[in-house]
Amino acid sequence: MNLDGAGVRVGIVQARFNPEIGEALLSACLSELNELGVMDEDILQVTVPGALEIPFALQKLADTQQFDALIALGAVIRGETYHFELVANECGAGITRTGLDFGIPIANAVLTTENDAQAVARMTDKGRDAARVAVEMANLALALEELAENAKDANGDA
Repeated sequence: MNLDGAGVRVGIVQARFNPEIGEALLSACLSELNELGVMDEDILQVTVPGALEIPFALQKLADTQQFDALIALGAVIRGETYHFELVANECGAGITRTGLDFGIPIANAVLTTENDAQAVARMTDKGRDAARVAVEMANLALALEELAENAKDANGDA
């Protein structure tokens, strides 16, 4: 596990819905990124209205090819309607699809909880976890790309 964030470029998409939780996720995430050695100038943070908009913004960031990893931050808290399941499922599927389509690691820290108390209990740890996942996976992706290049060179492929 390589958690050296030096030189790692990270894009963060934060949903503004449930703002107190989103801000706490962001604060913990940024603090941990800095602890891991990611420089402030290597971090871009954008906001979107809610969780359903996160995958679109992630796609746009991934399309720039300027980032080694992306992070999704937000909270979907169960209400009285089916809307919770729709938002949670579509957001999660869109995040996963974006990572696979663009070949970029995405740390998913969009909380899906039954109530506000559960979200508050998880927000700091999940914000930190997202930072660690992003840095670890960015380093893993780089190592695997180097492995593939070395295998091509060893096989005489150009």
